[in-house]
Amino acid sequence: MSDDNTPRKSRITREEALAYHLEPRPGKYDIVASTPMATQRDLSLAYSPGVAVPVEAIAERPETAYDYTVKGNMVAVISNGTAILGLGNLGALASKPVMEGKAVLFKRFADVNAIDIELDTEDPDAIVDAVRLMGPTFGGINLEDIKAPECFIIEQRLKELMDIPVFHDDQHGTAVICAAGLINALELSGKKIEDVRIVLNGAGAAGIACLELLKSMGARHENCIMCDTKGVIYQGRTEGMNQWKSAHAVVTEARTLEEAMKGADVFLGVSAKGAVTQDMVQGMAENPVIFAMANPDPEITPEEAHAVRPDAIVATGRSDYPNQVNNVLGFPYLFRGALDIHARAINDEMKIACARALAELAREDVPDEVAVAYGRKLQFGRDYIIPTPFDPRLIHVVPPAVAQAGMETGVARRPIIDMEGYVQSLKARMDPTAAILQGIHARARQAQARMIFAEGDDPRVLRAAVAWQRGGMGQSIVVGRESDVKDKLEAAGLGDAAREITVVNAGNSRHLDQYHEALYTRLQRKGYDREDAVKLANRDRHVFASLMLAHGHGDGLVTGATRKNAHVLAQIGMVFDVTPADGAVGITAVLHNGRVVLMGDTLVHEWPEAEDLADIATRGAHVARGLGLEPRVAFLSFSNFGYPISERAVKMAHATEVLDTRKVDFEYEGEMTVDVALNPSQAAKYPFSRLKEPANVLVVPARHSASISVKLLQEMAGATVIGPILTGVPLPIQICSTGSTVNDILNMAAIAAGRLGQVK
Repeated sequence: MSDDNTPRKSRITREEALAYHLEPRPGKYDIVASTPMATQRDLSLAYSPGVAVPVEAIAERPETAYDYTVKGNMVAVISNGTAILGLGNLGALASKPVMEGKAVLFKRFADVNAIDIELDTEDPDAIVDAVRLMGPTFGGINLEDIKAPECFIIEQRLKELMDIPVFHDDQHGTAVICAAGLINALELSGKKIEDVRIVLNGAGAAGIACLELLKSMGARHENCIMCDTKGVIYQGRTEGMNQWKSAHAVVTEARTLEEAMKGADVFLGVSAKGAVTQDMVQGMAENPVIFAMANPDPEITPEEAHAVRPDAIVATGRSDYPNQVNNVLGFPYLFRGALDIHARAINDEMKIACARALAELAREDVPDEVAVAYGRKLQFGRDYIIPTPFDPRLIHVVPPAVAQAGMETGVARRPIIDMEGYVQSLKARMDPTAAILQGIHARARQAQARMIFAEGDDPRVLRAAVAWQRGGMGQSIVVGRESDVKDKLEAAGLGDAAREITVVNAGNSRHLDQYHEALYTRLQRKGYDREDAVKLANRDRHVFASLMLAHGHGDGLVTGATRKNAHVLAQIGMVFDVTPADGAVGITAVLHNGRVVLMGDTLVHEWPEAEDLADIATRGAHVARGLGLEPRVAFLSFSNFGYPISERAVKMAHATEVLDTRKVDFEYEGEMTVDVALNPSQAAKYPFSRLKEPANVLVVPARHSASISVKLLQEMAGATVIGPILTGVPLPIQICSTGSTVNDILNMAAIAAGRLGQVK
């Protein structure tokens, strides 16, 4: 029952959390115009007088609001802050960061626009009136963090009053994911939902919703026992009861949770840490199913449960255990499907369809990029009964099932006629950016690298180093002076981190003589005497850090945030072979508007010839596959396949001939202009092209053209840039740019760590 995707072993500091919400601008989202707003004509169409036309159309036919406004893709995330994330009743204003977070999750996972609205009242009538009056603005209402029992009253009344979906995610989101996991857990246990005995602990909003949904799926009332802090909810009990609990009271002799769990097939927990003991688990039926969903700590950990019942299937709300019951698997896709049929409501049939679609998806083969991202093989079984939140198939598997159920049950205003076309449109909505970054960081977390941060005098680097270690990525080794590092950490509000990270320099290294000898041996025939080598190792942090890496005193190296790339590369070259002749290549990833292209070479080759260009293409294809992309290489020029003729374009055509002789295992073509490489309509003019889809690895004629292209996209289009990713070097080394942010430095460190065992 979590929206959290961060492993619990990572530690987010107060300073990091505040900085994330403050930079680059306060909050977590912007409103961006989707239509042109540049000319007087644009403004006349957007507002007066042009806006009068859709106004009149909507007044005449209200359903056209879905055509001419954002209503059909807009959800309100509404809270009064009375039950914030386990923090309790902290008020409407304090809930705003959470609601903004919910809004961006809608956008990230299902391309649903969402706006957070915090209502400063605890009066259910006032909330109902406020939300009801906002109905024309939105296509759906997501209620969040409103305490029970008011949440039941508010949701029920709004469902009765409004003709758009009203969904309390704390109830139904948890219920849907719980149901999805239970479908598969029972399948693996060889049991049927109508036969199993279910015990639920936690009679709040989520618990009651879980039991209601399972009963609508076939669980028998008499087989379901609900418990709260006072014990079993049985028929005849009066203490601590209300109408929602009473609906689930059963005839039973059991009065405590321990008594209820004897012989139970299923335990569902939405209660508190430690509520379940090993003795309780020991007394359950064969192949018990345990969903301990309390957050941040479960009712019983998987280790504790498996110690006494190895046959148990265990799920929790935590991402550092298998089988995470995570609400983000449900609410974005439920609303996506509901919005796309202009639904009047989200009913039980739609929720069940969502659960079944999730269950079926978990039984299918998991794409390689998902398994790579999570650092382990994912295969349907006891440790994989629920899909992972970053499975790219969710967007085009779950919403169609939800939409179909909505159409079949009569809540759709506009049914989908072409379901296959709808599936394809959903695939087009998926932005690969976050999935790629998630994969990079997941592989790095799996590697647990000792990462050397060479520039310990820079606050950005120090913040990244602290985030690396506290984020559970591995050990941070900072090259710098202890006093300087300590002062800068204290200035950044991270003074306590000085005791956690390792600070190394020439003055405190036990290996300095070894470094001196190794560097002198390498450089003595290149015009350097012993004194020169000693000075280089002692005084240049890039050389010192490289020597550390070369001698195994770290696993990866990230640098470059304070000096130009060329200088840094030259200093690293004192220790490692990083010249074009050595096979080194710099590939930069550019992510923008849901597309990812890799540009090469942005770092090493000044003016590559055809053979070099073929090397760059091969390295670029290798990086692409490491990011989960199927490489398609385009050799770019200002000409297309020989026209106009130019001697400067010839080498781009020759590069394809070089690859022909190498018999590589990826698509490539050239020479071609960038629009032909990326735009299918332009590419269609050249039906003989070997590229079946738009290119994602772009090889350009020279380093300056690569650099100009990347920086232009970054500055003018706001593209996210990762790199240059240094490949073809002996050990994991990555060079940042001088304008790197803390996140940029972390990304480069993660890339370095992810390449452990894959270098060269």
